[in-house]
Amino acid sequence: MSEEKTQINDINRSLYDFRYEENENDFYRIEDGLTKEIIQKLSEEKGDPEWMREFRLKSLEIYNKLRVPEWGPDISGLNMENIATYVRPKTKMAADWESVPQDIKDTFEKLGIPEAERKSLAGVGAQFDSELVYHNVREEVSKEGVVYTDFESALKSEEWGPMVKEYFMTLVKPNDHKFAALHGAAWSGGSFVYVPKGVHLSFPLQSYFRLNAKGAGQFEHTLIIVDEGADLHFIEGCSAPKYNVANLHAGCVELFVKKGAHLRYSTIENWSKNMYNLNTKRALVEEDASIEWVSGSFGSHVSYLYPESDLVGRNARADFTGITFAGNDQNLDTGAKMVHLAPNTTSLITTKSISKSGGTSTYRSAIYVAKNATGSKASVSCQSLMLDSESRSDTIPAMEILTDDCDIGHEAKIGRISNDAIFYLMSRGISEEEARSMIVSGFANPVSKELPLEYAVEMNNLIRLEMKGGL
Repeated sequence: MSEEKTQINDINRSLYDFRYEENENDFYRIEDGLTKEIIQKLSEEKGDPEWMREFRLKSLEIYNKLRVPEWGPDISGLNMENIATYVRPKTKMAADWESVPQDIKDTFEKLGIPEAERKSLAGVGAQFDSELVYHNVREEVSKEGVVYTDFESALKSEEWGPMVKEYFMTLVKPNDHKFAALHGAAWSGGSFVYVPKGVHLSFPLQSYFRLNAKGAGQFEHTLIIVDEGADLHFIEGCSAPKYNVANLHAGCVELFVKKGAHLRYSTIENWSKNMYNLNTKRALVEEDASIEWVSGSFGSHVSYLYPESDLVGRNARADFTGITFAGNDQNLDTGAKMVHLAPNTTSLITTKSISKSGGTSTYRSAIYVAKNATGSKASVSCQSLMLDSESRSDTIPAMEILTDDCDIGHEAKIGRISNDAIFYLMSRGISEEEARSMIVSGFANPVSKELPLEYAVEMNNLIRLEMKGGL
């Protein structure tokens, strides 16, 4: 027992840390840095319409004016002069898996994407670095009028281009913060989804993002519109191999949930520990509509991640369920924001955070209830588990309540694994290592049970690997 603990020094990330060396014959890589000339070149490479080119340049101007946040984790190790904002395989997006280049295909095969598609998904998009390489949708989904395509195809489409222009970065505006502006300038890849009125998809849609390139950024844009009375479950997964230089993820997710509609958005972010994860996610929820967020954050050196739900219609509802696992050399600053802007709106935040081996986990919640949002209800529950004396966990709630006619609750707990619980399990013949894993898995269970099956298994396996590496 003790011998194993001294021999295992780090996490076994072999499932995610494999990589293929990229070369100029198979990949196009823009020069490092963030200048007007580079953004113009990126726009030319992508064949943007004129309005998008202008949008990129305006966003760059905003980026250069805004300051890096001073209240969160240190990101001084991120230097945009050393980041390539655009790296793409020299291949066209394929709808046939066999047409995908072999090295890229091998990567996604190892991650289980084709297998998941065959088993339980209505449609899949797979992005490698800055662009999608594979996209496929079941015929019966298309027959229902559901549009699920890569973002660039939607942008250039005569049918869907006007909708993209109408909605793109209207919920997350470039002047919201410095990295929203960066996204507006450098975005590439991502997904566009439109679910027509009254359509209920029985199987989820999924996008998977893999950042393979060294010293690069990934800036995919996800735009989902669930029309009145429709229902959708959308899954996003992401991973990257580990390098000894900084990588950046600054994606953006905009979700529009129309009257009476429902959207469930599930994601597991398992970035490598050289990644700066500065993602922005936001939903607009109309009358009698609802959104469910299910979020797992495991990777990254540093994370800033706070999905926001704007409840703009009467009886709108938002639920956020999340878990964060911060290990050695990780500072994960995560949380959720609920904005009540209409009467009788409801929000529920349930989060779990785990820190070990000197990792830092910070949870931030923000509840805003407008003066006219009478009869609203909001509940926040945050539980943190520290596995050793070197780790840190903080809870930072914020509330701004402008009406007395509402019901607001907040609960926070920070603790350690009980020695009595460890002793009890060991007295039943269970090893100390397995006992700790069982307790942590039980702690995480309320979140894992909300995830799609393959992601729940992945999360539990990650927890076990993290536990084994940290003992």
